[in-house]
Amino acid sequence: MRRLLYLLTAVVLIGSCGESYEEKRRISHKRRMQLMREDSAALKVAVVPTIDCLPLLVAKSIHLFDTLGADVRLKFFTAQMDCDTAVMGGSVQGVVTDLVRAERMISKGTPLEYVTSTTAYWQLYTGRMARIKTLRQLDDKMVGMTRYSATDLLSDLVRDSAKIDKEKLFKIQLNNVHIRLQMLINTEIDAVWLQEPQATQARLMKHHPILDSRKTGLQMGVIAFRSKDLQDSTRRRQLDVLKRGYNMACDTLARYGIDRYKALLVKLFKMTAAEVDSLPKNLKFTPIAEPQAADIERARKWLKQQ
Repeated sequence: MRRLLYLLTAVVLIGSCGESYEEKRRISHKRRMQLMREDSAALKVAVVPTIDCLPLLVAKSIHLFDTLGADVRLKFFTAQMDCDTAVMGGSVQGVVTDLVRAERMISKGTPLEYVTSTTAYWQLYTGRMARIKTLRQLDDKMVGMTRYSATDLLSDLVRDSAKIDKEKLFKIQLNNVHIRLQMLINTEIDAVWLQEPQATQARLMKHHPILDSRKTGLQMGVIAFRSKDLQDSTRRRQLDVLKRGYNMACDTLARYGIDRYKALLVKLFKMTAAEVDSLPKNLKFTPIAEPQAADIERARKWLKQQ
């Protein structure tokens, strides 16, 4: 009799454990579905670990978007090409990019609306062991860049200004911003185009900048959104909140400087505190402003020539 009682108790316990597991699984599935719905409803922007994304990162980190009443989410990538794929596939609505890449996406069937230009710029760094001091010395050398981007256009400007034969400047596609820097450090390539903060990291390792895109007069940085998504009134309201939060973040950066967000840069940009301290002191982040028509036309013209 006692043995039978033990057996019945064991069956009840096993049954209750099974019900507990099934209940947990049901709740877990319900929670996953809720998170998926929330993510689908949020306004999502593709970003990379470059300094032109900082106003968005600051706005998100200090909860400006939430305070203003919209769920804005930043999706991190390490290559601009992956950002493009996300935008064209519709998994994100917006992207921090450049005009060449944006115009190419438009030409490939993804209409975009330009929300603002950015102060993004690129510097051409040569390896410290390469002994390349002038653009002319890039003859028969390899330059790391991304195809159909501002760095591709800038590479052609370098080639033409230095009067290098088209076949003698080797444009090597390096999409991942961290790999591009690492190949320069490891002397696996002669020169690479870098944005901040990767440019500062290269400079601290004694690599040499020989050109700054700001000297070309081109302002290619831009934030763009899928036109199709912005036809929805809810998305349009979310975008209005993003613009307000972006402007507030730019004001905050102008007032307090980058040092206030050192921990954010260390965490998201793979920097040390010393590298953050070494960033250029004249970095600027301007409020929402549409890109210049001349820069858009320059990007379109270059793409037509490819």
